Amino acid sequence: EDTVLESEAEAAMEEEEFKLYMQPKIDIQNGNQITGAEVLARWLSPRRGLILPGNFIPLFEKSELIVKLDRYMFEHACRWYRSHLEQGGRPVSLAVNVSKAGLFQNDFVDYYTDIKAKYSIPDRVMELEFTESILAADTELFAELVVNLNARGFICSLDDFGSGFSSLGLLKEFDVDTIKLDRRFFLDMSKPKAEDVVECLIDLAGRLKVKTVAEGIETQEQIDFLKQIHCDMVQGFFYSRPLRAEEFE
Repeated sequence: EDTVLESEAEAAMEEEEFKLYMQPKIDIQNGNQITGAEVLARWLSPRRGLILPGNFIPLFEKSELIVKLDRYMFEHACRWYRSHLEQGGRPVSLAVNVSKAGLFQNDFVDYYTDIKAKYSIPDRVMELEFTESILAADTELFAELVVNLNARGFICSLDDFGSGFSSLGLLKEFDVDTIKLDRRFFLDMSKPKAEDVVECLIDLAGRLKVKTVAEGIETQEQIDFLKQIHCDMVQGFFYSRPLRAEEFE
């Protein structure tokens, strides 16, 4: 099954079978406005129907296919954004995931900058989302890349923040704009110290002038708590599942 999916992937990209899905990010400190979205990939195969990312992302990560998918999704997100602006849509931020393999391509910064320019995307609306595991790969290179990306008008964020052991010590090394608190923090908030840990992380981010997004939020109680401790944004099923681009609009 994996071999067949892998063999079909490049042709599927050429046929634009990979679709943009968007999960809204909600600003809970300012009237619950939609402030942006995370762009997620779904494979809509004419033969197989909808293929969820859990069935192809881990497979693609074993080869260069993940880099091709990264770039496909970024260009299609920029294409959507250009259309959105031309139709009078208000500016929002769009977060696009970048894999570890994609980040360490020699032409990474130039490629993303060129695509952003190709579609005349304004500065500070396209957000590149990196997983925390990248920090362990090459700290110095990542820090340098973040500086270069910021200079070229990108927002940089760390996904799954707090899922590893290096986060707090290394956060001071990077000029990231946003951290996304790992959904595991919110699976059982009744555990002793769970709320204290989340509050400390959000307080630290605030002191460092870093925005915070809580992922996987599903209940009103979670919303009330996060609003009280000054979390900036939330993303999760409480407000919306990932939507097709037309539904998001």
